[in-house]
Amino acid sequence: MSTERAADQVAERLTALDELLRQRDGLLTVMDRVVALQGTARLIRVSAGADSGFVADLEAPDQAVVRWMSGTRTNQLQNLVVPVGQGIGGRVLALGTAVRVDDYISSASITHHFDAQVRNEGIGGMLAVPIIGADGRTIALAYAAMRTAGSFGDTAVGKMQEIADQASTALRIADVAEAGKVDAIAAERLRVQSALHDSVGALLFMIGVQVRDLHQSVQDNPTLVDRLRRLESDVSAASAALRESLLVMADTTPERALPVEIAEYTRSFEARTGVPARFVQLATVAPLDAERTALLVAVVREGLLNVEKHADPQSVIVSLGAADDGGIHVVVADDSTAEVESSPSSGLGVRSLAERAIRLGGDVSLVRDEDGGCTLRCWLPR
Repeated sequence: MSTERAADQVAERLTALDELLRQRDGLLTVMDRVVALQGTARLIRVSAGADSGFVADLEAPDQAVVRWMSGTRTNQLQNLVVPVGQGIGGRVLALGTAVRVDDYISSASITHHFDAQVRNEGIGGMLAVPIIGADGRTIALAYAAMRTAGSFGDTAVGKMQEIADQASTALRIADVAEAGKVDAIAAERLRVQSALHDSVGALLFMIGVQVRDLHQSVQDNPTLVDRLRRLESDVSAASAALRESLLVMADTTPERALPVEIAEYTRSFEARTGVPARFVQLATVAPLDAERTALLVAVVREGLLNVEKHADPQSVIVSLGAADDGGIHVVVADDSTAEVESSPSSGLGVRSLAERAIRLGGDVSLVRDEDGGCTLRCWLPR
């Protein structure tokens, strides 16, 4: 291989590595709320033609706090509390739309609650826009500022709104990623709980049985009887402590119970069958009542059981998320080639699930996909 050829290959690999690193940085940015908002502050400064950018997070519906800054000269704005109606940010909170001033200190369109901080920071023109969440409510504020008096034009406003939209998307992804972390922790706690119950719990039970048997056979030896009583008391105390620990480990909040249980069924299916199976939570799901929760879990259980009994897939995907119409849906999809009827009545279990779903205003469907495989889907209204 020539030196020139080798150099070309090295350059290609370095370019590929640089691209992977950029993708990794982008992924980390949207999967962490703090990183996403700090990145938003930097992006404002770079893309909106501003001397500085900063972002305030909402701590209550009527109050924001400036947390992330880029290009500022002082710490005057750090942790600044912005109530609704106060200053340019408070006006954005009140109106839900962009607000701009040519000169903050002399502007007659805003209150001057923060003049001292703005003057010390050396800010002239300022623009603020709301960062809107998926429910249409303001979840944060994005600011752009200039050192001198001057107007932010319509182009700058449009750019800031684009940045705010990107920040909103990043925050939604970060929230889902955080929910996934919490679910994984809860699932691990359930696995540890089960292992302790099956191993330590069973061992303590057997020790207790043997101690009681010995107790019956040494009634004529007071010394041994006394020692066995103490040992029996210690085993009982250890069993009680174990039960209390297992109850604490099993304590799962209602909003976590559904995704954790679905994730556990998916993991168990993979461990049992050797077929790669993945649970994907598409969005954070608000807590449901017991009947709806039980039905969604039953659909996942039935779907995985059908795949195990009747299909030969390469992989299985289980997903949980919010539907476009405001409902909630769970889907079990495989890539098998087994024949199946495209009707909920194709099996007693699926038919029973469909009847339960209808009583709750929802539906269950089992269909063959165009590219092979089957999909069991359940939709329920909130």
